[in-house]
Amino acid sequence: MATTSHNGVPSVLKSEARDARSDSEYLELLGKNIRSARAKRRLTRKALAADSGVSERFLAQLETGSGNASVLVLRQIARALDVPLEAFLTAEPQHSPDLQHTVEFLRGLPPEHVARARQLLAEHFNSRNGGSRIERVALIGLRGAGKSTVGRLLAEKLGVPFFELDGLVEQTIGLSLSMIFDLYGQPGFRRFERQCLDDLLRSQSRFVVAAGGSLVLEPVTYRTLLSCCYTIWLQATPEEHMARVIEQGDMRPMAHNPEAMSDLQRILAEREQLYRQADATVKTSKRSADQVVAGCLQNLQNAENDRTGTLV
Repeated sequence: MATTSHNGVPSVLKSEARDARSDSEYLELLGKNIRSARAKRRLTRKALAADSGVSERFLAQLETGSGNASVLVLRQIARALDVPLEAFLTAEPQHSPDLQHTVEFLRGLPPEHVARARQLLAEHFNSRNGGSRIERVALIGLRGAGKSTVGRLLAEKLGVPFFELDGLVEQTIGLSLSMIFDLYGQPGFRRFERQCLDDLLRSQSRFVVAAGGSLVLEPVTYRTLLSCCYTIWLQATPEEHMARVIEQGDMRPMAHNPEAMSDLQRILAEREQLYRQADATVKTSKRSADQVVAGCLQNLQNAENDRTGTLV
């Protein structure tokens, strides 16, 4: 039953009125954003209609706040205006001209140059703990890549502490990973993983950390890792991953699963592009742990030379 407010208007009716007003304001905002993006491109409504395949009449309705378009129609318009779809859906940010020009400049770069630009920006402007990315090394890769073994040896060579992110999660929560997944599920584990990484970045300026093999699937956490740490992908073949896990005495990957190897090959293929976003790749195939560590150190030295402008 609807309750009545002090002025005699049922609360449910007042709520509906607020919702309707909100919808109207949202459509007006959508129209304003489309109109603004079109003006920045110096396109007439007729030209935008031709480029997007959306009728000029419907564009007029959208821009005046009286049209309600589907997501697919908005995507057509966004593509024609060369703007991200989300630019239409939020209040127009008050970005400075310099920031807008920088974004446009980055959009015109090839992917490998964008990655390099991100690394340089993170190196010079990252504020977490005031440390340098080059002094915080993160090792990524599937289970069996050798992250723990290589990480400990690398940390010893660098004279910095070594951490395993999964171990930090267990230590913080006071439960094993299997119990954490049972109690909190994957979303809970991801939340704890992100919190532990943030805590590590705040408390330590120099370290080597071994990340869980699936961390790259969590966009926010992975972006944090890439932005704040010099990240190295320890690359191995599916066969080597499997053999190393079994050598550690863990037969679970093969137990009752005749498709274990094909599953592993598929997982590695799916994650390869994510792993390749790392600053460096060090192959571990047919190489000793000491040789892999030497490869990591060489990449770190090259990155330091690039940062300081040292000629070698």
